Amino acid sequence: MIYVTSDLHGLEITKLKALLKKACFNENDRLFVLGDVIDRQNDGGVAILIWLSEQPNAQLILGNHEAMLLSCDFVFNEITEESIKHFDKEQTELLNNYMLSGGDVTLKALRKLQNESPETLCNIIGYLKEAPLYETVTAGGKKFLLCHSGLDNFSPERSPADYTADELIWAWPELTDRYFDDCITVFGHTPTKSYGKKYNGKILKTDTWIDVDVGVPYGNNPCLLRLDDLKEFYL
Repeated sequence: MIYVTSDLHGLEITKLKALLKKACFNENDRLFVLGDVIDRQNDGGVAILIWLSEQPNAQLILGNHEAMLLSCDFVFNEITEESIKHFDKEQTELLNNYMLSGGDVTLKALRKLQNESPETLCNIIGYLKEAPLYETVTAGGKKFLLCHSGLDNFSPERSPADYTADELIWAWPELTDRYFDDCITVFGHTPTKSYGKKYNGKILKTDTWIDVDVGVPYGNNPCLLRLDDLKEFYL
């Protein structure tokens, strides 16, 4: 069985594990997290990142929040208040934008981790740098394209490999948008409540795409979607 979730944004790892248990997820199944594990609350998702990096049957797809964190990788060598004073204008802008997007809790957790286990910090950054922008899978006799945000500037003539990173992590699909007819695109990034109150906290399915960002940082319960039969699981 193949399961997907997205935009956990600092969810406590105990809650993710409880959700996986509810879905009877086991070592023979596969889990794809469609980006934005980090930022906004609790430990910033660092515990989940560590856990994901250790799982042979789980894969993180890069999200825009992970990309923003990587754009601030200049802080990892010297995470001190003094070093921040010497950042140039571009670095300061990148860091400010990231922190305004909820990255402050993640950086705080990474500072603590650097003191306790520098090797683990290096492993996390390496894991993020190797995270793919998309994956294609087959489940239940159907083809799926998994990415973080959908496809900006979509054209059916373009293959997934033709899209830039920004087009895969910063798209904001409209409810009327259509993607591939022979492959269901599954993504997060845009909270489903953005499409109307009736979708708040729920997975949104159309005939060509599925949005699994149920708005965890807004107080909604995290979800899993099982691709084999499109069954939904909520904590």
